[in-house]
Amino acid sequence: MDEVGRGALAGPVSVGVVAVDATCRSAPTGVKDSKLLTGAARERMVPRIRRWCQGWGVGHAWPEEIDAVGIMGALRLAGERALEQLALTPDLVILDGNHDWLTDPSRAGLLGLVEGGSPPPPVRTLVKADLRCSSVAAASVLAKVTRDTLMVELGTEHPAYRWGINKGYAAPEHQAALREHGPCRHHRRSWNLTGTSQEVGQA
Repeated sequence: MDEVGRGALAGPVSVGVVAVDATCRSAPTGVKDSKLLTGAARERMVPRIRRWCQGWGVGHAWPEEIDAVGIMGALRLAGERALEQLALTPDLVILDGNHDWLTDPSRAGLLGLVEGGSPPPPVRTLVKADLRCSSVAAASVLAKVTRDTLMVELGTEHPAYRWGINKGYAAPEHQAALREHGPCRHHRRSWNLTGTSQEVGQA
């Protein structure tokens, strides 16, 4: 599993999951951390990843959920939603980094499982997993393409923020639009949106 959108000011945080086993053999050529691929290359990679793996999914946690439970709780919720899309139960989940945001016992009971879901499988964290593990890299690609597509679509409803370019991150043109127009319903209201000590009013 891997996540995208953790540091954005608007839109969801999204988690991709790609399930593989010994029968999957070599990953598609060129699979690597989505941050190292162009947007067009990521999009071309998606159907190849889907054919390669045993199952896949992308889950989202939305701005109002991020505001309610914090970014780590939202990551857990998005991860649970991604796992629910699999038609199988993984034996192990590998997360990029050194923190288990999916099953962290200090956050137990914060959200609960997705309704009707099963407890998550065991988790192993791996620093730079998106560069060292093909399934994590593939999950990163799926999450990135799915979230970017969503932000482009939302950007047509709110063109002032230029999400088609910045995908909801704190780019200068995004923060300038926030100072001029204020946030919309897709912004994370609990965050310092404009990068200044005093926030704009809510629109």
